[in-house]
Amino acid sequence: MKAALKHDKALSQISVEIEGHIALVEYDLRDGMLDIVHTYVPKPLEGRGIASELVRAAYDYAREQDVKPVATCSYAAAWLERNSQKVR
Repeated sequence: MKAALKHDKALSQISVEIEGHIALVEYDLRDGMLDIVHTYVPKPLEGRGIASELVRAAYDYAREQDVKPVATCSYAAAWLERNSQKVR
C-alpha cells in the first residue's frame, strides 16, 4: 500500500484513501487499552492487505501510548492473535 495513512485522533480513526475509496479502522482509547471496534475496507480494495496495515498502524499507536492492544472487531481480534508477538 503506497497511500499515506491519516490518523484523526479526535475521531479515534485511522484511514486511507485509495482510488477514491476510503478504508478505515476505528478504535476506543480508554482505561489503559486501545480497542479496535470497527474495520472497514470497500469491496474494490479487498484482498490488498489494507485492513492489516490499518490495524497494524492502530496497534503501533497503542504501543506508542503504552496501552494494551485489544479488539472488539472480529478482524482485528484475528489479526491480533496471528501477530501477537509484533504488538506486545
